[in-house]
Amino acid sequence: MTTTLMGSPQLFFTSESVTEGHPDKICDQISDGVLDAVLAQDPYGRVACETAITTGLIVIIGEISTTATIDPHAIARRTVADIGYNRAKYGFDAETAGIVVSLNKQSPDIAQGVDRSLESGTSEDIFNVTGAGDQGMMIGFACDETDEYMPLPIAIAHAITRRLSAVRRSGILPYLRPDGKAQVTVEYHYGQPYRVDTALVSTQHAEDVSHDQIEQDVIEQVIKPVIMSFSPDLLDTSTQFLVNPTGRFVIGGPMGDAGLTGRKIIVDTYGGMARHGGGAFSGKDPTKVDRSAAYYARYVAKNLVAAGIASRLEIQVSYAIGKAQPLSVMVETFGTSDYSEAQIVALIERAFDFRPAAIIENLDLRRPIYQATASFGHFGRSDIDLPWEQLDKVETLKSLTSELHSTAI
Repeated sequence: MTTTLMGSPQLFFTSESVTEGHPDKICDQISDGVLDAVLAQDPYGRVACETAITTGLIVIIGEISTTATIDPHAIARRTVADIGYNRAKYGFDAETAGIVVSLNKQSPDIAQGVDRSLESGTSEDIFNVTGAGDQGMMIGFACDETDEYMPLPIAIAHAITRRLSAVRRSGILPYLRPDGKAQVTVEYHYGQPYRVDTALVSTQHAEDVSHDQIEQDVIEQVIKPVIMSFSPDLLDTSTQFLVNPTGRFVIGGPMGDAGLTGRKIIVDTYGGMARHGGGAFSGKDPTKVDRSAAYYARYVAKNLVAAGIASRLEIQVSYAIGKAQPLSVMVETFGTSDYSEAQIVALIERAFDFRPAAIIENLDLRRPIYQATASFGHFGRSDIDLPWEQLDKVETLKSLTSELHSTAI
C-alpha cells in the first residue's frame, strides 16, 4: 500500500482517531491506569491487564505479579470520571457503575523466560539473559511529512480529536460529550501530501442541540483551525466537511457500544500507513515486547529519518519468548533512501540495542508514564514527554553514515 503511495500520481489515504471518551479508549486508559499504579510502587511489577466496559459495568481482568498495593476499583472510577462520564444522562456514571475485578498472578511458564533479569550481575549480563516476554513481530515507522515525523492523515486526525476534547472540557462547546471520532482523507501526489480531501467528525452531544449548530461549531471551532495549523494550503474549495452524518449522536460511550482494551491498535500507531505486528499496547508492562519493542522501533525509525537516512522508513523486529536477541530486523524505505536496506540494518545494529532489558533501560520504561499514551496515539506526541520520541541518536547516526558509502553489502 505504501509503495503504491510513493509511486502514484494521485492517491487518497484515510486515517482515523478517537477521543478519550470512546469505549475502547476508556478501557485502554483504565488498563494503563492499573499499570501506572503498579509501577509507581513497584518498578519491576508484571502487568497484563485487560478491561471491558458496557452500560453500567466495568470488568477488569488479567495477570499481575507485584509487591504493590493498588485499588483497581478506585482507578477505574477516577479514570472514567476524569474522562467526563460522571452523570447518568451522559450514558455512564463513574460513581454508580458496577465493577468486577479478577486479577491473578502471571503464569510461571511465561515468567521464567523473563525473571532471569533479576539475577545479580553486570548490566551486560542482564541484557543477555533477559528474555522477551512473548514471541511476535513489532513495527516502527517514521516519515518526514510532519514535524512529528508522522503520516499527515493520522497527525491531523489526532489533532482534531484533541481539539474536540479541549473545546468540550474548556466550555467553548459545552454541549459536547466525551465520545467522538475524527477521520481524515488526504490526497497525495507521488507520495507527497497535496490537500485534505475530506474531514469527518462524529461527536456525542446533548439532546437539545440542533444538528446545524453542531455542524457549524465543529467546522469553525475544531476542523478548520486544526487543518490550518498544519498548512492553509491543505484546504481548498473542494474539501469536504462532514459532521455527525447520521444527524444525531446523543447515545454514546459505553451505553452506545461496548469497549475493550487493545481494539484501537491502528489509531494507537500510524493510522494504517505502516504495517502492524498485531499486538496492542495498553495494560502491558515493558517486559512485553508488544509494547517496549514497538516503542523502540519507532525510536529507531524516527532517528533514522531525522538523520536524513530516508524520507520514509518502516522497521520490523521479531522475537522468541525467553530469548534476548531479536530473531530478525528488517527495514523498508520505499525508495526514499540512497542506502540499501541491508546497509541500514547494519547501521541499526551498530547504533541500537533491541534486547528487551536494554530497551527498558535505555528508554527508562519502568515508570508510570503510560496512561497518558492511552488516548490520542502513542507516537508523534508533542503534548507529553515520551522517551521513544527523543531524537538523541541523530548526531551519532550522521557520524556513522559516512561509513555506509564504503560498506560492501
